[in-house]
Amino acid sequence: MADETQQGSTNEANTGFLMGIFSELLGSPLNIALLGVCGFLLYKIISGRRNTGTPAPKEPELPPLKKQDFTLEQLREYDGRRKDGRILIAVNGKVFDVTKGKRFYGPGGPYGLFSGHDASRALATFSLGEEALRDEYDDLSDLNSMQMDSVREWEMQFTEKYVYIGKLLQPGEQATEYTDTEDEQSEEKKDSEKKSN
Repeated sequence: MADETQQGSTNEANTGFLMGIFSELLGSPLNIALLGVCGFLLYKIISGRRNTGTPAPKEPELPPLKKQDFTLEQLREYDGRRKDGRILIAVNGKVFDVTKGKRFYGPGGPYGLFSGHDASRALATFSLGEEALRDEYDDLSDLNSMQMDSVREWEMQFTEKYVYIGKLLQPGEQATEYTDTEDEQSEEKKDSEKKSN
């Protein structure tokens, strides 16, 4: 009987404690508002985890482009609007495949106007306007040393991040005949760099 009395007092104490917390929480409009915010945030966290369960399908990667040199006219064809969506950009006389960065360089991207062009002058002068893109070959001879340093830095960044395809040809310059072994050596070098990172 003493056990039943003690158990009854414990139940009453627990009930009284819970009622005290409940009345304290609902006793103030500020507390009610905070409870609402906490409930909403908890709902968003739980529903957000459910939605991330299905990742977006990954787009298939394009096969590597054969190493080759480009004239400005040929380069313009690779602006991301073709069926394959490939995007090439020239920087300091080198052509890079930036297709994997199409979020930036593709149509509608923040640097989309560079696609299919020589972006050297625009990068050197920090210009995002079409006035920095030339319709004819740009030898960059009028840039000052600071701007040329900037172009070289951009070239290094593109070299580290994107695939070098070939060079941008000056008017009258002959394209280099690249062999398949050069392409294979280039691929092997990329694979070994990926493994070391």
